[in-house]
Amino acid sequence: MTELNPKIKDALLNINFVERYEKLSARFSAAKTPPDDRLIYMDGEEVMAMIRAAGYSPQFNTREKFYRIKEECIGKYTFNIHIILRYGIAELVWVVEEGGVLLLGAPWSTYSRRLIDVNYRIKNPVFGTYEDLEEILKIVFEMYEDFKRALM
Repeated sequence: MTELNPKIKDALLNINFVERYEKLSARFSAAKTPPDDRLIYMDGEEVMAMIRAAGYSPQFNTREKFYRIKEECIGKYTFNIHIILRYGIAELVWVVEEGGVLLLGAPWSTYSRRLIDVNYRIKNPVFGTYEDLEEILKIVFEMYEDFKRALM
């Protein structure tokens, strides 16, 4: 597994990414929401409305089947979030470029392995209701804003 870019690593450590992601994973775990209770079929417009209500401009990539937040350029950095919602599981990806060079573009689940140990795993958050998903997104967006500030 490749090393994290030092700037990205510092920003993740600065926002206590691993601890916060562990809390999110524990709060919205598979143990609390077993497969039969998960929100499998979702109304895409409902999800888009949640993202818009949080202050972001979403798009849905129909080919790859994920929600993408409109790119944001701040100084020399370009930020983006990809949200993959399948089988009641939220997989999250932050994409960061600096001057057109990709610094980060992997699922959150790989960040902890790159920061701690290749065998260290934090599970993706699981949701059974739109309310759960809305709370997950709220936490994700708070972490995203903190991450952007830490990187700047």
